[in-house]
Amino acid sequence: MQTPLDESGVLDRFLSENRLFCAPDPAIMEDHRIGPRDAREQALLEGEVDPHRINQVRGLILAALDEGNTMIEQMGAAPGAKWGDMVAAIFTASGDLSMIAPHGVVGFAACCHYPIKFIRKYWEHDPTVGVRDGDGFIHNDARYGGIHNTDQSMILPLFWKGRLICWLSATVHEGENGSCEPGGMPAAAESKYDEGLKMPPFRVVENFQIRRDLQTFLQNSVRDPKLQYEDMKVKLHSVLRLRERVLRILEEHGEEALIVTLRKNLEDVVEEVKRRIRELPDGTTRVVSFADSTLRENALLKLNMAITVQGERMTIDMRGSAPEIINRSINTNLASFKTMLFTGYLQNIWPDLPQCMAVFTPLEFVFDERSLLNGSFETPQAMSLIPLFKAMTIACIPMAKFNYMLPHRYTAMVAPQYDQPATLIYGGLTQHGEQVGNFCADINGMGQGGRSHRDGEHSVSPPFAAHCDLGEIELMEEDIPIVRLGAFTLAKDRVGFGKQRSGLGYEQIATFRGTGLWGFMTGCSGSLFPSALPLFGGYASPAYPLCKIKGVNVFDLMRETPEAFRFDIVELMNTQPFPGASYSTHDMGMTFELAAPGELYMMCQGAGGGYGDVLQRDPAQVMLDVAEDLISDVTARDIYKVVFDADTHVVDEAATAEWRAAERRERLARGRPYDEFVADWVAPEPPASLPFFGSWSDPQQVYGVTMGQRVAMPASGLESMFMLNPKDVRIAQLEAELLAARGSAD
Repeated sequence: MQTPLDESGVLDRFLSENRLFCAPDPAIMEDHRIGPRDAREQALLEGEVDPHRINQVRGLILAALDEGNTMIEQMGAAPGAKWGDMVAAIFTASGDLSMIAPHGVVGFAACCHYPIKFIRKYWEHDPTVGVRDGDGFIHNDARYGGIHNTDQSMILPLFWKGRLICWLSATVHEGENGSCEPGGMPAAAESKYDEGLKMPPFRVVENFQIRRDLQTFLQNSVRDPKLQYEDMKVKLHSVLRLRERVLRILEEHGEEALIVTLRKNLEDVVEEVKRRIRELPDGTTRVVSFADSTLRENALLKLNMAITVQGERMTIDMRGSAPEIINRSINTNLASFKTMLFTGYLQNIWPDLPQCMAVFTPLEFVFDERSLLNGSFETPQAMSLIPLFKAMTIACIPMAKFNYMLPHRYTAMVAPQYDQPATLIYGGLTQHGEQVGNFCADINGMGQGGRSHRDGEHSVSPPFAAHCDLGEIELMEEDIPIVRLGAFTLAKDRVGFGKQRSGLGYEQIATFRGTGLWGFMTGCSGSLFPSALPLFGGYASPAYPLCKIKGVNVFDLMRETPEAFRFDIVELMNTQPFPGASYSTHDMGMTFELAAPGELYMMCQGAGGGYGDVLQRDPAQVMLDVAEDLISDVTARDIYKVVFDADTHVVDEAATAEWRAAERRERLARGRPYDEFVADWVAPEPPASLPFFGSWSDPQQVYGVTMGQRVAMPASGLESMFMLNPKDVRIAQLEAELLAARGSAD
């Protein structure tokens, strides 16, 4: 006769063996810290550790990772592979990220420990799966760990003498993944079922060979089967090369040296981060940032950050941010957001630290459930880039306030870099008759924010990796029908002004030819509300629209009247040189639309935020910017208050000093006591006409819009927002106008 305890054991065993669905595990997805030492690591680290051996092994690993990255870059088919949006990485046996390639995208690797830990927990001991030497697992669903679903990872366990020693991975932004819009980043996705491939980690490689049946399934699920196959092979063979190099390390130095090196690389970073936090003054600093679009309609979406330091504890509090939107693709999950925030710390705050996940182990996080930054499993997240790009720059503001008074800084303080994916996503039939969908590499040339000691760099990199490149336009034009008109001209006057100005972005003017079936989309906010915030009195980046010239074939016009064309967006839109064409501006969230050959789509890569008061900028630097055609004479006078000769551009130093002194006096005259200003300026809630998402004055109360109606919710009980279809809203507006016109006619 069974006892109740026996019956309970039978029930537990039955449920374990008959799990309905292996959804993402909250215990894994909410844990950003390195795990505790396993028994092997504990035994080795309790003994004598040779730092010289660790340094030698670390160098060999980094060289191997660098080689793996180079293989991906040289052989990859995806635009992201060619332009540096990829990484090779190595993890401990338990799945903690220890090292990445020296020029890789740290975020791609920093989120791979989630699927590795999922594999270890759910597949390793599953009799139908298991983990064996020669296995390889593929993965792309950000809900199981990742940035967004365009990124695909190949993950291999490495065994030595029958024992699992470490994990290896290669990740590439592949782009096309079979989503409802080509290119893999569908702004039109209204559910996660519109996102295309959603691969939890599963075994696709056995005995070091890709399984042809699963490969065929994946190829059949995307628009570009050649891309899917080629880059599966590229990632696999780059990881196999990495495996060869690590095996040689094991042969030369032994498994103990490798295990100790991987673990020490993590633990040393943890201790260093704790030390750096202890250096900071205790207190709380805050910042608020907004995205201005859901990519389907305009809305103010709040990111609310408070960073508190107490001793060696740092807490990042994101409560009061916008609620999730159940039918818009811009939500992200907790793990993805923390990963990209981690990327921002490594690029802008502590760039001298080894790039491993241990950097965030000492940090604590607080989020509201069902917020835009902590979306639930059912929310679409294909364009999570909107909040994630902000995650990589938002901490620059509060951390600069902590770091300002430190006697020793680990890098220059920097205002936020431009933080939106300003590029064209494309799809259709190429001039070779092949169906494709992907994105352009303009995303990799964002303007840097102004720095504490000098101006920001122009078009330097994306905020997620300092080493990405733009790629070669000539190579792109061999593969796809897009034609670039213009040479990435820096966008004059579109800059974050300050004592140290930001770097500028560049203009993008694109069209296509050689095919009759082609289209574009964009997935970007910042057309109404500046994206890149300023620091210490600088100016934010400008807002940028998308411009289109339709109903024209520019190639015909350039053959007939080439002098009519100007390689400048502002001049084209203002002079409108093409008779009969339509000229329009839009926000930069545009769902996919088909175009005609020769029509122009134009946008601007943005500038970063400015650093410091514009009245403190050296007039000589202002005039150098004028001479280099970065700003106009009008900007030099109106913004920087510099007096100079219009013909020679020679500065009148005395007149400039007096004008600036007068401007400071005018600022004081315009000033008002704080309490008086607040009483007149601050409203008790958002204006009724404003589609506002997030807290207003109290982070415990969050506003949103669902089904067209304003709602207010306690932050502890957020509800999912549901947005009306913009076409339905427009139809209702037109019907109302028609009804009103008929009434007035009667």
